[in-house]
Amino acid sequence: MSKKLKLCFIGDLSSTFIKRDYEILKKHFTVDVIEPPKKKSGWLKYTFTIAEKVRQSNLTFSWFAGWHSAFAVFFSELFRKNFIVIVGGYDAAYVPEIDYGAFTNLKEKIPAMYVLKRADVVLPFSNFSKNEVLKWTKPKNMQVVYIGVDTNEFKPMGNKEHVAITVGGIKKSNLKRKGIEIFVKAARHLPDIHFVVIGKPSDDSIEYLRSIASPNVGFTGFVTDEELVRWYQRAKVYVQPSKHEGFGSAVAEAMLCECIPVVSGEGALSEVVGTCGFYSPYGNDKAVADAIKEALNSQKGKEARERIKNLYYIEKREKELIEIIEDVIT
Repeated sequence: MSKKLKLCFIGDLSSTFIKRDYEILKKHFTVDVIEPPKKKSGWLKYTFTIAEKVRQSNLTFSWFAGWHSAFAVFFSELFRKNFIVIVGGYDAAYVPEIDYGAFTNLKEKIPAMYVLKRADVVLPFSNFSKNEVLKWTKPKNMQVVYIGVDTNEFKPMGNKEHVAITVGGIKKSNLKRKGIEIFVKAARHLPDIHFVVIGKPSDDSIEYLRSIASPNVGFTGFVTDEELVRWYQRAKVYVQPSKHEGFGSAVAEAMLCECIPVVSGEGALSEVVGTCGFYSPYGNDKAVADAIKEALNSQKGKEARERIKNLYYIEKREKELIEIIEDVIT
């Protein structure tokens, strides 16, 4: 496909998996990036910018169905451009018990429904996410394209330590959704094992976690991409006791580094982990601790890497995305 074809790419490049798609697409097309505004004051400028960029492009490619992509759909239709949207996170979710998901909130449900109904192609990143979308509407064209992970960037190195880690931004909304609170509580049951929470605090929830943490729990704060890989390489067990996961990128990254996963099985986590890890019911810290103990005594690390290497490698996502875009444009 010619580099002369221009894509309007809408997404927050601070998110690793969104940036990966940008890197993929710019190898094949001329890509103009627009990041959604982070402040209310930025929406007016964003509206004019999105109108101009969509008009100048052959196709609009957006991450997530929200207000930012609703404007993109509107202008794509106005200028007769095709529109592709990636979905599967907050934008397709309805988890009222933890007050999570666009469909728990009318203000967010309206743009999500508008985008899902009017997009030319909807690309959920797991079968779980596809089924979430189908609860609300039937898009014109929907195809599952799994998240891809770089098997060269994430690889094992050195000996594993009896360390259990979890990764996620430390904020109130993630304490239950990502299971960070449960992870910290599980550490009480395994006092001889080092537990590490890896992620940048963005509100005062870190103080709450520290108040309930036993002495064997550590908090790294922000880490670089290189430091994160080293943690994956060091730890024997990766824990993701989430209530909702549209895919589970960190789980896949950790598995490529031969971490043995311990997950809740909620959302798409079972699609990622398969039989290569251990499961515990959501919200039960003792059960999570028991599963971690089993994982520490197992030898499933190599099996975990092979699963991700065979199913969710970045080159597969690249091939599928390019084929879909070529099909839409031609």
